[in-house]
Amino acid sequence: MLEWVRFFCGAFFIIVGIVTAFIATFGMFRFTYVLNRMHSAAMCDTLALGSVLIGLIIFYGVSFASLKLAAIICFLWLASPVSSHLLARLEVTINEKHIKERCEVQEDAMD
Repeated sequence: MLEWVRFFCGAFFIIVGIVTAFIATFGMFRFTYVLNRMHSAAMCDTLALGSVLIGLIIFYGVSFASLKLAAIICFLWLASPVSSHLLARLEVTINEKHIKERCEVQEDAMD
């Protein structure tokens, strides 16, 4: 009985991860603005991969492989938001439209 519970829990997390990855991939192709695409990619990076890896941890049980998968999840949770933040700041800094909007907001604030 316990094996079936582990199987269904692991399968549930893997299916959730796969569905989330498909939705995020669709969003990356559908969205036109860079920051929207980056949000979709970050969702795929954290939620989809995390769900699949949690499902694999449930399948493996308590083992060294599960420890490695947990380390991968921790690395993804630390690295993905930092890289997404840096890319978003680069986009906002380089894109002239954002620079004009920022200057208008600062001028309005000074008045």
